[in-house]
Order: sequence, then C-alpha cells, then structure tokens
Amino acid sequence: MFAIASDDVEQVRQVLESGDAGPNDQVGPQSALAFTLTNDRIINKVDIIKALLSYGADPGALKNPDFNPPQHGTEAAPLNTPHATTLDGMDPATRYYISKADAIHTRQTSQLIHRSVFRPLTKVRYDLVGQDRVLEQLFRVLNMQSQQLSVAPIVVLLCGPSGHGKSLLARKFGSLLDLPTHTVNMTTLRSTHDIWQSYSMSPYEEPSSSTLAQFLLDHEGERCVVVLDEIEKTEDEKALWSLLMPWELGRCSVEAGKRHVDVRNVVWLGTSNIGHDLVFEYHESREDPDISVSREEYVELMALMRPRVSQRLGASLLSRVTTVLPFVAFSLEEKRAIAAEAIYSLAGDMVRTMSPQQIESMVVKALPHYLAAEGARSLYRAISSQLVEM
Repeated sequence: MFAIASDDVEQVRQVLESGDAGPNDQVGPQSALAFTLTNDRIINKVDIIKALLSYGADPGALKNPDFNPPQHGTEAAPLNTPHATTLDGMDPATRYYISKADAIHTRQTSQLIHRSVFRPLTKVRYDLVGQDRVLEQLFRVLNMQSQQLSVAPIVVLLCGPSGHGKSLLARKFGSLLDLPTHTVNMTTLRSTHDIWQSYSMSPYEEPSSSTLAQFLLDHEGERCVVVLDEIEKTEDEKALWSLLMPWELGRCSVEAGKRHVDVRNVVWLGTSNIGHDLVFEYHESREDPDISVSREEYVELMALMRPRVSQRLGASLLSRVTTVLPFVAFSLEEKRAIAAEAIYSLAGDMVRTMSPQQIESMVVKALPHYLAAEGARSLYRAISSQLVEM
C-alpha cells in the first residue's frame, strides 16, 4: 500500500521483485489493482498498473466484490462497483492493458515459455503497445531453443516500420532477463573486421570500453545478448559476412590466427526497416484494418516478409536466421492507448487537473495526426502540441 501510495513505480517494482508483497495482495478491503485505480492522488497510475500486471495481478479481482467492494449509490441502485474500476471508467491506456491481461490469448502465450529461462520476457507485453503476435512467435522460438529442439544459435530479425516497438523490444530483451548486452550501430561499419571492434553504442546502456570481440570473450559460453541495430544500413554488405559462421556454428573468429570463441548461447537481435512498405500494404488489404491481426494473418505476413529480407541481405545470411518477425501496424484501440500513455508521460503534474473526459478528448484530437510511417512518435508529437496549447 505504501509503495503504491508513494506514486513511485520503481518502488512498487522493488517490492514485487523482492516478494515482500504479491500483486494480488489486498490493500485494506481492495485488491492492489482496485486500490490503484481508485486512488486519484497517483500521477503514475498507468505505470503502476502495468507493473502490477507484469508481476501477475489478476484483473478478474475487479469483478469480485470481496476484492473490489461496491460503493453506496442511490436508493434505486444502492450498491455500485467503483466506476474507476470498470472498463468504461478507465482511460484508453489503462483499459488496453487491463483487457490484455484478462485475455485468454495472453495467458496462452505466457505458457509458451512458462518453464523457460526466458520467462521474465513476458513482462515486456506491458511495455509494448500492440505486437502481441510478435511476442507470441518470439516465445515459440525461445521455447524451442530452451527445450534444445534447435542446435543453432538464436538469431532474430525484427523488421518493419519505425515507431512500432522494434528498438524497445531489443532494448528490453537483455534487461528483463538480467543479461549482459552489447549494441552495435551497424551504420558505422565499413569492413568485415569493423563489427568485432565496435563499441556498444546504445544510449540506454552504461558506456563501455569493451569492443564486441572483448564482450564475447568476457562472456564466452554464457547467455548474453548482441543487438545489431539498423542491420540493413551497413555501408558495405560484406561487413555482414563475418556473421555467417557464428550464426550457423556458434563459433566466432574475431581475429585471423586467433582461437574460435564459443558464442552458442548468444542471442542475436537485429533491427531493420526492411519490409515497412509490405507491412502497410498487407495492413490495408485486410478486411478490417482497425482490429488486431489474427495468428493466421501474422503467419501469412511472416511468409511474405522473409523473401523480402532475403532479397536485401542475401540468402546465405538469411538461411542462418532463426526467425524474421515483422512488426505490424497499430489497430485503432492500440493508437488510442498510445495517445493516452503519451498524455501521462508528457503532462507531468498537469495530469492531476485533467478529467477523464478531457483525456479522452485529447486522445480523439490526436488520432487524425497519426502517421503510419512514424508510428507512435507521431501520436506523441500530436499530444505534445496539445499540451503546449494548454
């Protein structure tokens, strides 16, 4: 209760991580979720709810009067479920995450890596709006590897339009698993040797004085993550040839005449804008583009995307890639959730003065400014403009 009331998301996570409290513990007469939803003094409400859900909070408790006691109303309706704990009483972002956590599909997807070392990755669904099918397919691949159904290293290419979560997923992958991560900015490579001499260049990681070669030596044989950012923007495609052997055999020759390094347990994540036009073409061809893609539709898009990536990067390289995951266009519900999250992220203390109707109005005004090619960034920009005017 004190962690939630403190309005400190990190403190809530620390309490849940330590096991000092559970996500389904009662806070007085309410569940932790109900307590958070009905507390009007909390600014970081959405982020706290996401933290509770990521650690297993059950949205079903909101429908249980033992965990969400009804409030007294009028004589005609003496008992009412608190409006803030109903879907109609939630802002679009909260409604999106509560509905997602309560969906059968979410639980089924989690079961794919339930007993795997990759299980902490299930938390990423509450950092990422949309892309449920991406996560489902990713969990399938990781499950195969954890059961030793595949002997080759894990190589995953995240492809598609900007602003749809590729870099976010790549960044969260290592941190959620508490694995060392090295990020290579592929736009800086000029020769096949450059990749091994590249320093980690992610603004979200601590500055490192180790090259990729040294990173792999330091973590030889261990599980770790290498992110190859903007992999298709390498100036000379020959720079990618040095990845052929590590991706196929799990062995890496970082320098001529030196011994091979064991990289079988490295997870290689590449991000790329390849196929962004294909994603939008497929999206527009669907019967109802405003709803989320089905599993069948996503499998079809994957089949269309792999040849496109192969044409760009070469069949030799792509034959060693475990899976190509296209990031799909946002549904209408997902756009609304992103716009609402932008309000909470950008407005700061101003959120305290906003009514639910005002937030809903801002979301509606932002939607016409959505640009598919820019994804979430265009909605954040639209919300920012409204806040400036306010």
